Amino acid sequence: MGAMSLLAELHYDASDFDVIRPGTHVVCAVTGDPIPLDQLKYWSAEFQEAYRGAHEATAAILAGGAKNLKQA
Repeated sequence: MGAMSLLAELHYDASDFDVIRPGTHVVCAVTGDPIPLDQLKYWSAEFQEAYRGAHEATAAILAGGAKNLKQA
């Protein structure tokens, strides 16, 4: 992410997302890593969270959201 990186705010739906506040990336709810919007493929509409990849998405969804992973 460059100096002009801006955190986007999204509303996640089951098959797509709506941009609430434009930006260049979102943050993975599990790892905290930035995810460029053009690379965002995994999220949870139920938990309103973005995930870096399938591993993070699966772990968070099985735990009932990323917040439950951080408490373990």
